[in-house]
Amino acid sequence: MTDPQPPTQLGRWLAGTYAKSTARFAERKDAFRTASGLTLDPCYAPEPASEDFEARVGVPGEPPFTRGVQATMYRGRLWTMRQYAGFATAEESNRRYRALLEQGTTGLSVAFDLPTQIGYDPDDPFAAGEVGRVGVSIATLQDMETLLDGIPLDKISISMTINSTAIVLLALLIAVARKQGVDPASLRGTVQNDMFKEFIARGTQRLPVRPSLRLVTDVIEYATREMPRFNPVSISGYHIREAGATAVEEVAFTLADGIGYVEAALGRGLDVDAFAPRLSFFFNSHNQLLEEVAKFRAARRLWATLMRERFDAKNPKSLMLRFHTQTAGSTLQARQVDVNVVRVTIQALAAVLGGTQSLHTNGRDEALNLPSEEAAVLALRTQQVLAHESGVTDVIDPLGGCPYIEDLTDRIEAEAQALIERIDGLGGTLAAVEAGFPQQRIEKSAYEAQRRIESAEDVVVGVNRFEEADSADAVEFELDPAMERTAVERVQAFRAARDAAAANAALDELAAAIAGDANLVPRVLACVEAGATIGEIMARLESRYGTFLAPAAS
Repeated sequence: MTDPQPPTQLGRWLAGTYAKSTARFAERKDAFRTASGLTLDPCYAPEPASEDFEARVGVPGEPPFTRGVQATMYRGRLWTMRQYAGFATAEESNRRYRALLEQGTTGLSVAFDLPTQIGYDPDDPFAAGEVGRVGVSIATLQDMETLLDGIPLDKISISMTINSTAIVLLALLIAVARKQGVDPASLRGTVQNDMFKEFIARGTQRLPVRPSLRLVTDVIEYATREMPRFNPVSISGYHIREAGATAVEEVAFTLADGIGYVEAALGRGLDVDAFAPRLSFFFNSHNQLLEEVAKFRAARRLWATLMRERFDAKNPKSLMLRFHTQTAGSTLQARQVDVNVVRVTIQALAAVLGGTQSLHTNGRDEALNLPSEEAAVLALRTQQVLAHESGVTDVIDPLGGCPYIEDLTDRIEAEAQALIERIDGLGGTLAAVEAGFPQQRIEKSAYEAQRRIESAEDVVVGVNRFEEADSADAVEFELDPAMERTAVERVQAFRAARDAAAANAALDELAAAIAGDANLVPRVLACVEAGATIGEIMARLESRYGTFLAPAAS
């Protein structure tokens, strides 16, 4: 009688991690089958699997998380379907949010206008012409209350794409939650709060690099202690990729930024396993479907390795790279806009096959203007078809084990690791950003990508091949010019009606705290609750720290 063969890694996972997970949380279906009635296993792996495959690829829900951060992935729960939205006034945006929730959105993602992002009130001369243009205008607690009116903050996850003024918008969210009777400790969601990325790729920074890092770290520290369900930073590769980075550079610079924030939080005396489980990431999804799938898998594995080997994290959740994905706005074209639906579908599919936890799909008309409600709903329907009709959610990491995918995953990881080592050699993320290394690298990649498009070496349908006469079939979304006047009048009326003495006293206390090293979140919260505006709060910070001036090009 021969001895029984020891169970495979996949067999051990099915009997252990997977069985425990399904015992606690039922899967979406009693059985998963193809349209032909063929039953599907939860996950597949080569048989027999090599030792290298077992170590580097592993199984879902276990380090190094190459195959996903959850044991059941979408068999247990679908990703959060967010639609990034915000425009004009708080009232207009609130109506859009309610409409999206009625259509099946499961989380809100708030877009703010440029004055809000940089910290100017609507009546500031710097804000002229930009109020409500690329997002919603929020200057006061009253605005935030209106924006979230009727949105149950104890049930809906709120993501806010805000960076320079993240500390203020977080304070406004906390203040609104208190007014709704919701314990801020129960809030779920994310504040982007990623300033390294602003200096590298996006450009809405207002304060210099080091003071900006202080505010990021204040938010991480405060949320770690007071808001255990909230993600205090969304480390963003999305904008790095939009600026022209390659997939490898997106992974490398994003994870390097993450390293910088971990080091800053450790410098505050925080335990890595206290804050790392709430770090989240934000990636782009481009047209090259299989490279994007491999990119997401490589990023997960590399982050797990960095957290374990560099920072000695012990909690498996500290090793998890949880991420939101947005389809690539930079790939959308103003010509033949219907073709953008195809692009977005491919990009969304890549994110799902890559194991995203949250997804936004762009509207077909975003190369022309803010997306119309019709386009936003169609983008949401794209996610819903992938989730419920395509079958790709029925098996975990369905492309795992494919030689091409595993080779791409390995190569992206290795090249990203080499770039991170170059950043280490420059003195770390902070020093590299101040020296302009990531910026210069991205500029070169962006130039090369544009050169290939203009030479038609890389085909863009409808732009450099398969052109057609432009049609006017896209519904243009227009903003009422009176909207800006309304925002100006509103903030001026708010200031006139508030207790000015209380607001100024809170601002003075903030100014005094800036000179020390205490966490500034409580002081900013006191300011917004006393009626201070976002412009007044940022002016106090600027008076202490000055403004950021980019170094002259060499």
